[in-house]
Formats: sequence, structure tokens, C-alpha cells
Amino acid sequence: MNVVPSGVWKFSECHYTIGCKMVMILFGNAYFSAGLEWLNTEGPLSFTRELAGKVVVLDFFTYCCINCIHILPDLHQLEKKHSVKDGLVIVGVHSAKFPNEKVLQNVQSAVLRYNITHPVVNDGDARLWHELEVACWPTLVLIGPKGNLLFSLVGEGHRERLALFTNTSLRHYRDQVLLSDHLVGTKLYRDSLPPSLLSFPGKVAVDSSRKRLAIADTGHHRVLVVSSIGLVLYSIGGPESGRKDGNLDEATFCSPQGIVIKGDTVFVADTENHLIRKIDLLEGQVSTLAGVGFQGTDMEGGAMGPQQPISSPWDLALGTAGKSTEDNMLWVAMAGTHQIWALFLENGKLPKRSESKAGTCVRFAGSGNEENRNNAYPQKAGFAQPSGLAPAPEEPWGCLYVADSESSTVRSLALKDGAVKLLVGGERDPLNLFAFGDVDGKGVDAKLQHPLDVAWAPDQGLLYVADSYNHKIKVVDPKTRQCLVVAGTGEAGDVLGPGLTESSFNEPGGLCVGEGGRVLYVADTNNHHLKVLDLDTKTVSLFPISLEDAVDSAPTKSSGPCKVPKLPKSASRVKMPPLAVSPGQTVNLELVLSLPEGTKLTEDAPSFWTLSAEGNEWLVGNQVVTGDIQNLSQPLSIPAILPKVLKATEASPSLTLSVWVYCCLAGGGACMMKAASFTQPLQIGSTPRNGSVTVTLAHAF
Repeated sequence: MNVVPSGVWKFSECHYTIGCKMVMILFGNAYFSAGLEWLNTEGPLSFTRELAGKVVVLDFFTYCCINCIHILPDLHQLEKKHSVKDGLVIVGVHSAKFPNEKVLQNVQSAVLRYNITHPVVNDGDARLWHELEVACWPTLVLIGPKGNLLFSLVGEGHRERLALFTNTSLRHYRDQVLLSDHLVGTKLYRDSLPPSLLSFPGKVAVDSSRKRLAIADTGHHRVLVVSSIGLVLYSIGGPESGRKDGNLDEATFCSPQGIVIKGDTVFVADTENHLIRKIDLLEGQVSTLAGVGFQGTDMEGGAMGPQQPISSPWDLALGTAGKSTEDNMLWVAMAGTHQIWALFLENGKLPKRSESKAGTCVRFAGSGNEENRNNAYPQKAGFAQPSGLAPAPEEPWGCLYVADSESSTVRSLALKDGAVKLLVGGERDPLNLFAFGDVDGKGVDAKLQHPLDVAWAPDQGLLYVADSYNHKIKVVDPKTRQCLVVAGTGEAGDVLGPGLTESSFNEPGGLCVGEGGRVLYVADTNNHHLKVLDLDTKTVSLFPISLEDAVDSAPTKSSGPCKVPKLPKSASRVKMPPLAVSPGQTVNLELVLSLPEGTKLTEDAPSFWTLSAEGNEWLVGNQVVTGDIQNLSQPLSIPAILPKVLKATEASPSLTLSVWVYCCLAGGGACMMKAASFTQPLQIGSTPRNGSVTVTLAHAF
């Protein structure tokens, strides 16, 4: 619960029960001011016209607040049970905490992001908030059909009480024949927007060893895994939300945020499902590691993951605990309980704790109170909606950096003893969550506005910050605690260049470091883009994403693209003689390529291959398999494991290996792209066998 300090605005005390002063006044003295901005309606609403004869629930919220997000399912459930014709209308009253949240376009984005379909009014000057003496977010106020105030609820966790009072009020006023069944004109904001390939991407992660990116396509409820040049390799989940494990083509998510990719494993913070999920790309399976599928209130943990309720995990990071030298745990930014948790992937031990078994999910730091409190004891420290994590295990750092969004700070959490310290932002009063701004400076003198992510560049010893509500990317030197702007104008926009500080963003929510610290990948959330910051050339560009089977750029429900990228007309096409194989065998495709004389592969445009089976996609697990080409001095072996169970097909199945090679003259100058494809027909027998069959695919460009 976010409480407004008395030094900011003056309010009378408000409690969870019917005890506020405001229940004693008549709503006739409070009203929606003329000129307010409305969303999801055909026009402004009035208690003397459109809302007359209705039981109205006013939801006072601000879109940054995790507690406000938590009650949206309660309101959705209420809307499903009682329609406008039944006499119930829910109105969201957006009363901003941060200056950035007063801007209509940003409220519009939040309405889309959180799938709010009831009317919303942007009360930027908080007039109704003042009139009703509201003191904190969220606050729900129930109003009768004559404008009479019935009761209020403060904070989250009142689903049953809200349903009880609403049901009782509707029944009471229906018996008194005071309800009206007239409709309230609606016009959903989302219906006026064109589709986009990405929708509010929350976080992005890079696997430098495989040159792949994982993107939390939050608004489309899916996870994308793409190559370094933007080819979509896997699309898991979406376009609708859901909560289902299983094969890649049937698994579903609900507004995923935090994401980690390592090898063929992707870990996902499935935020609005209150789950932590694992995607095994090799096995083609999605499973649940932690959470029970609904919001938990436990602030201690300690149960095995699938039995442990958790609350709005917002980011993840791989790390180590105990004496392990390999990543054996996931750090979790548990925004819903304002804590940092640990999920053990293997047996391990937190500082000053006993051994934890693999699968255990437990609190590491944070009391659960929403505070900006630093402390040498991790359980006594206080966070305020931690939203981004960046491990810096190397000495002398030895910590986990935390983007603590509601305190507008970046904090450090020591890995050896759990001590929590301020790095930049905020102020020294642990209860003041309103010390925000946009100021370069050192330590507490620097000011941020609701930062949502951090990314560590170990080679440079620098920490990058997504200063989300300032629409900027900043950098912090942990040695000096100096914080400076890197990119962004400070105004919401979608402009590229010419330089970093001339480029604009709109509430960037995620970022990661690539290319040895030379590049930043930024999830530019409200612009629905992934952007690339080249720190060497000081430029910003769009990261191209190619999903060729998308219809009008809308999301598709598939585990990978149905088509490989189109080969140019100049590409060589080689058809191999039929190859006799058996179900269950591995076909090893040995690729031997020769570049034109005097040329070499270029790193600026990475070469790659794709393996497909058009018309018989089941041969390759219903996905386009791809990989990078980094060295042509020796054959490249590409295994294709045939299924043990065959599907009936009329056509003779075949595998197609396509290659795109980017090369330049060894002495510099001209560069070129060469492409070729090899089609390998298969004669598959009926008896399953083990073992492998090798075929050489050779071509000289």
C-alpha cells in the first residue's frame, strides 16, 4: 500500500474499515471536474446523468503501484458478475504519484498494458482525491445510486469484502427500485490502435555464447527467442493470456516480465500468474518452478517451489550460493511483497542460513514493509517494489544491484552477508518514497524517477539504469557512485538520433548488456520496440525482428515461425540424392563451405543457418532450428534427430538446410552476402533404430 506523506498533501486519517470521515459526507459536494480526460468512454461521465441510478465503485489508483495492479483481478471478477444493466459501474480514478503519470498518453499505455476495460478518468490534479480525503493507493469507494457514499476500502486483499458489499448494495437498491438499467456509452481505447509486432516489451536478456536474445513480449503474453539479427527462433505463448505448462506450442503466460536465457534454458517471471517458469528449448517443454498460480502473501517462504505462493515476481537473475562455482539459483525481484527472494536450482546455502535443497523458494532480503530502508541485516532492510536485478559477483563488488522502483533508488545487496546499501537516488529518510527527480549527481544527490531495470557491464565496471519515468538510460560508476545520463531527452518520444542524448524513449522497462559492454539492448516499453544503443558510435537504432508468419504484424500462436527467411534469387539451390534413414536416428549434416578468394567472415553481420522441413514440420519439432556460422576452417556439424514415431504423410519428407554468409574483402572495402540451400530427401523406414547417419553438404561460393 502506497501512503501519501502528510508533508505532500494534507488528509484526514483513513482506515481499512468504514471509519473514514468521507463516509459521512454526501457525494453531491464532490464531482468530476469539467475538462478531465476520459478513457474507454464516449465522453465525460456525470453522477447526475450517466451514473445516476447506478452503484459505482471508484478505484483510486496510480499505474506504477503494484498494490493497485493486484486489485485489478478483483475488479475484473466483479465486472463479470454484475453488468452495467445490472446497475454496477466501475470507474478508475487515476491520481498520479509521479509527474510522468499525469500525462494522458502514459495513462493510455497503462490502460492497455493492464487490460482495463472500464471507464478511467485522468484526475491529474487529484481534485476528487482531495474532495474525498483519500490518503493512499489503492482506495476503493462505493457510491449509491443517489450519490450517497456507502463505504471505502483501503489497500489490497479485500476481494471477498468488496464482493459482499457490492452484492448487498445492488440487492438493496434493486428492492427499492432505485437502480436504472440504462447503458453507459463505452469506447475502448485499445480498439483504436493498430496491431504491433511487440506489445509493451518488459524485459530483454542476452545469451552472448549463442548470440541470441530473449524478449518478454509482455502485452502479447509471450516469450520470443530471436537470433542476433532478429530472426524469431521461438515464440512461446500468446496472443491471449493463460496459465498452462506443456509443449511450446500450447504453453501460455500472463504478462511475463523478467527473463533469463542461458544455453537452451529460458527462465521467466510470469508476473500476473505469480509464477516462475522454465522453458526448455531442447526438450520443447514449459514447466513451473515456483508459485501456485495466484497471489501469495507469505513473506518468509521456505517451501518447495510449486508449493510456495509468491507475489508478482518482476525480474530474475542467475547467481550462486554456497560453495558452488556454477549458477545454482535464481534471484527473484518479488515486487508484490517488496522483497528479494531466492529459488534454488541445486542444493545451496544463503549467507548465515542453513543448507537449502534444490527447488526451495525462500526470502533473502526485505522485511516486506514498503520502505527505502538500508540495513546490515537483510531481513530488516526495506524495499519498495523492486523491479530489476543485475548480479555483479566479481570482487570488489560482490553484490546484486536492485532497481527499487517506488523509492526511485538503485540499491546494492551484498552476496556474502546480505547487507543492503544505497547506491544512488532517493533520500536518507526510509519512509519517504517521494524523493524522485531527474538529476545527475553522486549517491543520494542523484535523482531518478521509478527506475525499472539495471544491467551490469563487468568489463567496464559500470552499471546501466533504465530510468523509466524520466525516459532515459543512465550509467552509474559504483566506485564513485556518480550517476550520469547516457541516452534520452527526458521527454517521452520515439526519435532515433542523431546521437544518444538526441534519441528518445517512452518508459523503457528493461535493458541488458551485449557485445562485451559495447552495446545495450533496451526494451522501449511504451513504444513497443527493442532498441540498440551502440556505445562506441554513440547511436541508437531499432532492433529488427522478423516474424514472417505474423498476420498484419499481430502475434501468432506458435512455437516458432512457420517459414524460414526467404532466400534471394541469386542463392544456389542444391538437391541431394535420397538418404535412407530410420525413425529415431540422428541425421548429421556436415556443412562444408568455401568463401570467395580473398574474403573472410564479418562479425558486423553474423552469418547463420536454418534447418526446416516445409510441409513436414514435425520432423524438426514444429520449429525452425537455427544457429550461427562463426568459423569455416572446419566442417560444421548440424544434428537432426528424427522422431521415433512417424506421422502419416503423402509427400516424401525432406530436410532443408539454408545458409546466409556475410563476408568482406580481407583487406577491407567491399562486403557481400552469399546464400545457398541444400534439400535432403529422406527415405524413412518403418523400424526404429538408434545411431546416426552422416551426409556432407559442400558448396563453394
